[in-house]
Amino acid sequence: MLNCFYGYKNISRNIYDGVREYCKIEGVDEGYFWKTLRENKLGRKPAQKSIKDSDSEKKLEQNRILLGVAMFFLLFLAQIILGIVGYIFAKVIPYERIDPYRVFAGISIHHAVQMLIAIIVAIILSKWLKIDFYFKLGDISKGMKYLALFTVTFVVISVAVHLFMRAHDRLPVYDFPLDRRNILGTLGFQLFLCGPSEEILFRALPITIFVFAFTKSIPIKGNITLEVVLASLLFSIAHINWSLHPFVLEVNLFRLLYAFVLGTIQGIVYQKSRSILYPALMHSVSNVLMVGVGYLFVA
Repeated sequence: MLNCFYGYKNISRNIYDGVREYCKIEGVDEGYFWKTLRENKLGRKPAQKSIKDSDSEKKLEQNRILLGVAMFFLLFLAQIILGIVGYIFAKVIPYERIDPYRVFAGISIHHAVQMLIAIIVAIILSKWLKIDFYFKLGDISKGMKYLALFTVTFVVISVAVHLFMRAHDRLPVYDFPLDRRNILGTLGFQLFLCGPSEEILFRALPITIFVFAFTKSIPIKGNITLEVVLASLLFSIAHINWSLHPFVLEVNLFRLLYAFVLGTIQGIVYQKSRSILYPALMHSVSNVLMVGVGYLFVA
């Protein structure tokens, strides 16, 4: 027992250690914590914050909001630029001999370039701002549990979706032959490049930068946080087909909702597992299943 600790008698070691660990994690002054707890227990109200302190907190909150909005548009612009750079490389590098139907090589080059630049940016920011983008294994048990549950669920979903499409005569139509090269090329892109590239650019970078801008993670409900929602919104916007010359704007609401929901799930797993590996694998699995099951139904 710890006698007369901060005015309390017979505080157990477990309680004392728990409070100390909580204060350490949350950045709370331990003495102030015990003092406030004691005052509340004795029926005394804790000291009221001054008007000056209240105004400072409001100003700080406003600055966080403004910085968050600025970061949203900067990330949006950065994602557009990286996409454009990826397409430039895809146009410059000749690949017609290995992909005469242009169904997998160009998009593979695009995503590879996009991913490489995003990784370089993350490395620079991690050293400059001292932030962690979770390019590591993280919590393996949690990550593998989420991955297994997601995979089983998505097998059922992908089969059910294609059964529904077949029943309504809406199976996908391909403008290229389903030969060995095209099937392996498209599935290889979905498995090895699409998931890692998009998760680094649309999950690891924005979520981590938003947390840095807000100075903390901001919970909304349950495991959903504001930074995950904002990153998912950016991911959904990236699924809008648009161009300026000529002007084109095509919005598929189902596609946007699909991207937002999956993006939110993968964002939660990113934060819970503290690793980009598991969301990237989940992304790849969902794409391979959707594309691969489509091939099975059409072939």
